[in-house]
Amino acid sequence: MKVLVAVKRVIDYNVKVRVKADRSGVETTNVKMSMNPFDEIAVEEALRMREAGTASEVVAVSIGVQQCQETIRTALAMGADRGILVRSDQEPEPLAIAKILAALVEREQPGIVIAGKQGIDGDHSQTGQMLAALLGWAQGTFAYRLEVEGEHLACTREIDGGLETLRLRMPVVVTTDLRLNEPRFASLPNIMRAKKKPMDTFTPEDLGVDVTPRVKVLEVTEPPRREAGVIVENTAVLLEKLRNEAKVI
Repeated sequence: MKVLVAVKRVIDYNVKVRVKADRSGVETTNVKMSMNPFDEIAVEEALRMREAGTASEVVAVSIGVQQCQETIRTALAMGADRGILVRSDQEPEPLAIAKILAALVEREQPGIVIAGKQGIDGDHSQTGQMLAALLGWAQGTFAYRLEVEGEHLACTREIDGGLETLRLRMPVVVTTDLRLNEPRFASLPNIMRAKKKPMDTFTPEDLGVDVTPRVKVLEVTEPPRREAGVIVENTAVLLEKLRNEAKVI
């Protein structure tokens, strides 16, 4: 069984995000970029499936500018077998990404597609669900634990009330949550080997997908600064402030 893993290039989670001076978007020039943390978890889970003998090949896919190949190389250094870059100078929206992945699924015929539950840049949390709808596949979102059982996948997922286990017939789309696993670090020898692993390159046009934006960003602004808190003398004063100043009760 082949596993297709979607990986995204985002601003590193340790970097403080800054808004451009013209408020047209987020500043990315000379900013450290890395793989989306949820996608690292997706790569790790795919590798564990291969190590357990339930998967035969792990293919990492990234969509975006040429520099996205660095993100793919990171996945290859972790242990993925090969990569696919769909180059687009325009950042695709979730629906366009889902359509591109659907086209690649038709080419690659994987048994499972794994992606992070959301990107830490846009926080859309839409691509996996849209992909499953386009393919007509079962989906397991916010995965907490995965177990392959023959032609089915047992997906334990986090819900408001605790945990829920779904038994899904493959092929299936899975999105990963934080507690699914702890991603491995790529060793130096594996980083060197990753440079020799194959990577195919396509464009959205090659796959018959239109990535024209459907949403126009009018303005991006930083959130207002948080005001300093105050220490109240007793519960009565607290309730008075909540009632009359904050007006939350």
